[in-house]
Amino acid sequence: MTEAPAAHWERLQDTVAKIRNETARVIVGQDEIVEQLLTSLLCKGHCLLVGVPGLAKTLLVSTLGRILGLKFQRIQFTPDLMPTDIVGSEILQNTSVGERSFQFIPGPIFANLILADEINRTPPKTQAALLEAMQEKQVTVNGQTRHLAEPFIVFATQNPIEHEGTYPLPEAQLDRFFFQLNIGYPSIDEEAEIIRRTTGHADVLPAPILNAEKVLELQAAAIDVPLPESVIQTILKLVHSTRPDSPHASADVKNFIAYGAGPRASQCLARAARALALLRGNSAASSDEIRAVALPVLRHRLIANYNATGEGITTDQIIAKLVKEI
Repeated sequence: MTEAPAAHWERLQDTVAKIRNETARVIVGQDEIVEQLLTSLLCKGHCLLVGVPGLAKTLLVSTLGRILGLKFQRIQFTPDLMPTDIVGSEILQNTSVGERSFQFIPGPIFANLILADEINRTPPKTQAALLEAMQEKQVTVNGQTRHLAEPFIVFATQNPIEHEGTYPLPEAQLDRFFFQLNIGYPSIDEEAEIIRRTTGHADVLPAPILNAEKVLELQAAAIDVPLPESVIQTILKLVHSTRPDSPHASADVKNFIAYGAGPRASQCLARAARALALLRGNSAASSDEIRAVALPVLRHRLIANYNATGEGITTDQIIAKLVKEI
């Protein structure tokens, strides 16, 4: 028997509420970051988390993995990490009848939710090992292609204050991240609650609520959220206003931006608006959702010029001004 649309929508909203409540049992504050991570996940988009050490980036990702019932793997990126340490390799082994053959040993990339911890600490050759997996949802070892299980999401972390011994991600790889989330310090009240929860005897463990199949159902539901033509025009106006050579560009963009956002940014804004509308219980995407996701979608897709660097102007400041004008 087919589920009625109203009952289906109500069940989805109940699921979203349970995910939020269970996450709040472990993570103090960071409500906006949690919402944006869930938005990225519903869009099947990879996410780059930028923040200083100690802001619970790893805990946040592992908590979501447990709540969503996904297979979780953490990869610590270091200067000596090799591509085979990520995707796996073939090893020569003896069979029971004395024959020798190569057997593929899967790497940690064969999971649903990957935490690429401190991704900028490994050389470009190893960073590139993630490119095919992130874009094509597959890996190729010794000429043989192996598909990754769905859902497949990469959440990567990066420390913004340490530059020695790091390898900055190239623009092509940055563009493969759906969101870039900048995580800030907690408030005094939130930090007090963190102390109470984490310095006692018992640790709070989140309960699994979903599984991979139900996560795929949520992802499919996000695609079905209507996207009105007026919202599409808002997306186009915003993205085109980031391009210095566009007639829609503001004076700030012409002065401080070297390269604006490409068509992938428009696609990400549309998908994120749909997913965020679902998370907020709205029946259709609106300009409010576009404003909410503009920063994480655009901040790593705009390249500032020397004028911006000299005057201390950030892409976040430029985007905030553009959002106010839409």
